[in-house]
Amino acid sequence: MTSDKAEDTTGKGGYSGFDPKSVEPYIVKDPQNLAINLARAVEQMGKAASAWLAPREAGEKKDTYAEPVSDMVKTLSKVSEYWLSDPRRTLEAQTHLMGSFFDIWSRSLQRMAGDSVAESESLQRNDKRFADEDWVKNPFFDFIRQAYFVTSDWAENMVKDAEGLDDHTRHKAAFYVRQISSALSPSNFITTNPQLYRETVATSGANLVKGMQMLAEDIAAGRGELRLRQTDTSKFAIGENIAITPGKVIAQSDICQVIQYEASTETVLKRPLLICPPWINKYYVLDLNPQKSFIKWAVDQGHTVFVISWVNPDERHARKDWEAYAREGVGFALDTIEQATAEREVNAIGYCVGGTLLAATLALHAAEGDDRIRSATLFTTQVDFTYAGDLKVFVDDDQIELLEANMSKTGYLEGSKMATAFNMLRASELIWPYFVNNYLKGQDPLPFDLLYWNSDSTRMPAANHSFYLRNCYLENKLAEGEMVLAGRKVSLGDVRIPVYNLATKEDHIAPAKSVFLGSGSFGGKVTFVLSGSGHIAGVVNPPDKGKYQFWTGGPPKGDLETWLEKAKETPGSWWPHWQDWVERLDKRRVPARKAGGPLNSIEEAPGSYVRVRA
Repeated sequence: MTSDKAEDTTGKGGYSGFDPKSVEPYIVKDPQNLAINLARAVEQMGKAASAWLAPREAGEKKDTYAEPVSDMVKTLSKVSEYWLSDPRRTLEAQTHLMGSFFDIWSRSLQRMAGDSVAESESLQRNDKRFADEDWVKNPFFDFIRQAYFVTSDWAENMVKDAEGLDDHTRHKAAFYVRQISSALSPSNFITTNPQLYRETVATSGANLVKGMQMLAEDIAAGRGELRLRQTDTSKFAIGENIAITPGKVIAQSDICQVIQYEASTETVLKRPLLICPPWINKYYVLDLNPQKSFIKWAVDQGHTVFVISWVNPDERHARKDWEAYAREGVGFALDTIEQATAEREVNAIGYCVGGTLLAATLALHAAEGDDRIRSATLFTTQVDFTYAGDLKVFVDDDQIELLEANMSKTGYLEGSKMATAFNMLRASELIWPYFVNNYLKGQDPLPFDLLYWNSDSTRMPAANHSFYLRNCYLENKLAEGEMVLAGRKVSLGDVRIPVYNLATKEDHIAPAKSVFLGSGSFGGKVTFVLSGSGHIAGVVNPPDKGKYQFWTGGPPKGDLETWLEKAKETPGSWWPHWQDWVERLDKRRVPARKAGGPLNSIEEAPGSYVRVRA
């Protein structure tokens, strides 16, 4: 007689295909060697602890962990208050969770008996953390996987269904629950991750020895903080195999260097191109290598490209605020371009917070009658922060006051703090996989230029960062025409030059909905374009790769979803579309310019400012 019990060998519908011999990789065969390696791993853990303690004992570092933990506890306690204030609600929540566990247990028993039982749809998900087949085939790990999904879903629903929470508290609570869920995933622990368990048994714990050694090295490299390695940094050198487009540093201020790139065409567009990158990261994300470089591509299209390379600030820059960055950064670069090319009219690009600064500077220029920038392109830039996404979790009066108090001691925000905040936005992709691979598997990360750039963090001047958080994220003053620069209120409605506003569909830093909304703040014509992928890959997308797509359509009015329904989808990169847009504004060309022109170059690109590490 044939039945489902005999036929199901996939493990997806039951355990009838479970082979007892499959547990052999989980059985320790050399306990003596394992014990020795565990002792060695503990020794390396001691070195990691020493690396963590040394700067604290010397008074060089003071922990501020209590502050975010306190905010998390305070936030989640408001959720707990709702569910615990009414015994019926408490019972309902507990019953729902325990009922889900009972369902898992019942299904597991049925599968152990050989019955084919379909998994609940709520537990069927494409999650890279649980790709190993034993997460489903092995009864022990299958139960743990299902229990994790049920518990994390239940916790998220507790936040979603709690009544009486203001929007900001609910947003923070949901974010904190996701962080806790990511940290407590069974994939992050040796005894609950089948792949880690097998590898530890197979190597008799040698993976843990190597992993703890890497942990000690990474804490030492971070001078008492864990500097999580995401790539093999030894394979990259700025100016040698990354950021190598030929050019010269032709001017320098306290807060930036201005780079002009060598022409690669016989003629160039009459209007030079100024790129204002974010100072939260370094500019060379747009010049990773010749195949990915937007800068090189723009040069090859006939642009005379100038880039602002921001200083990696220290205590000397503590009082440099947004006006300083507008004057000594954007304004200084415009003066330099005019001296180098004798051209007043410029096309400008701003990326992320560099775009927000550029937009604010344009509003200031409009108020002052400065018309040198004739078109603006914004890459993943927010000017209206109503829908600013998960970064708003870190912004409220209490948190900003604590941050300002900490910055006042040094004059800047440590680069690692901002890097951690960005990584937390995608912890399941940018933190825990590297924790597992590095410290539990003991594997060296592969070289990847984008992750090298991501690890090359920068500090933020205290005055600049405080102004940005309060005026943009907290009070949304730029969009509301209330931002004060140079002693006067500035309005984006006064900016009437053409704007090319690029958003990316999967952006977790500058959400597409937020970028789209900001289009309505400008007083001139805005061309809104939506690119596939995210904050980096959606921007750094060379045409010859043939990746992703972009959408174009009518004026950015109404909401993004409605606009997208009528938009035209085009396969590939948006870069050629942008080039056509620029040339339609002014396609006049002149003989190619020599980098620096009448100015004496200070040094070869990429310059010295970009080489300073935090």
